Amino acid sequence: MSPQPVVTGAILECGMGTAPSVMVVLPVAQVLVEARPVAVVADNIPFLNLLPFGMCQSPANPMVMAATAAALGVLTPMPCLPMPVGPWNSQVSKTLVGGKAVLGSGGTCSCAYGGSISIKLAGAMLTTAS
Repeated sequence: MSPQPVVTGAILECGMGTAPSVMVVLPVAQVLVEARPVAVVADNIPFLNLLPFGMCQSPANPMVMAATAAALGVLTPMPCLPMPVGPWNSQVSKTLVGGKAVLGSGGTCSCAYGGSISIKLAGAMLTTAS
């Protein structure tokens, strides 16, 4: 089955977060899929494209590390500050928007604090791309 294109409103999840989040795609390229802006592999900017995932539970996060130390070693989650490392790794291979590959369902992006951000629901339900 072909991957679905990811659009604004897609449901995202981080392995170190406590809550899901949504993808935000600005309509800069003016390409819409099912009346919503389509994402490209470079759409991974914190607090613009990627909103927080609730609380971060990663011991590699400096804020979690400090709070855990203050709690005498009891893991203490702190507010999530997404820190993606590199672009998304999944793409719709033949489809480009503004010269960049379209982001397809099933994509992941690594967080600097050890979490893996994944697309749980692409947002586009009726459209597939190749």
